[in-house]
Amino acid sequence: MTESIHPFYDAHRASMEAAMRHRLDLAEPLLRERMQLPDIDEIRHEVMDEFAVVLTQMPYVGGTASRMSDFFMRLIGFMAISRVLRRRGLPLAVIGDIERETYKAQLLTVPAAERLAAGHQFMSAENQALLREQAAKSVTSSHQSEFPQDFVYDVVEPGPGDTFEFGINYTACGFCKFAARHGDKEILPSICGLDFDAYATRGIRLERTQTLAGGATHCDFRFSLLAPK
Repeated sequence: MTESIHPFYDAHRASMEAAMRHRLDLAEPLLRERMQLPDIDEIRHEVMDEFAVVLTQMPYVGGTASRMSDFFMRLIGFMAISRVLRRRGLPLAVIGDIERETYKAQLLTVPAAERLAAGHQFMSAENQALLREQAAKSVTSSHQSEFPQDFVYDVVEPGPGDTFEFGINYTACGFCKFAARHGDKEILPSICGLDFDAYATRGIRLERTQTLAGGATHCDFRFSLLAPK
């Protein structure tokens, strides 16, 4: 039986596929250089075919009611890229470099004022209140029963001597769960590596010393605003 895409993701499929095609356009010079190919048309088709598979595997974690739905929609496509490049024999470190450079280039296509405004909104008191609300919900047994593939996390307040404005400890990661279910554990660090540019391009410093993917008990995200250049 053919697996289907959850209706929430199906409603966003066109925009997600467009983002993937744009991502591959940006990745083309790197892929041609690293793989010594005259063009990447075959890889492009392979990635889009794999992305169609990934779309059927994406876990539903609450749609617009959950901030983590956006994380899945923005980043899960890199699983498709990683799978194809891994099958093509590229080393994991090279795959990670290609994906980080590509994602950064894609993020920088958004005007700086818009990116910085999004960063300030993320760091705002209003958003921190929302994070605390959703974090409190994520740890409940009822939420974990309804959305077992979701993230579980706590908001961390700075203590004396801390330099961050607030933090998040992820004690369960949706991408780790996805990777464990679908045999993607070895490519998971490439996905983790995308976080730093994702925040830096919005004017936010992310400090992180450990990850669940690396075997730690939790991912320790710590956020502060970067000084204006």
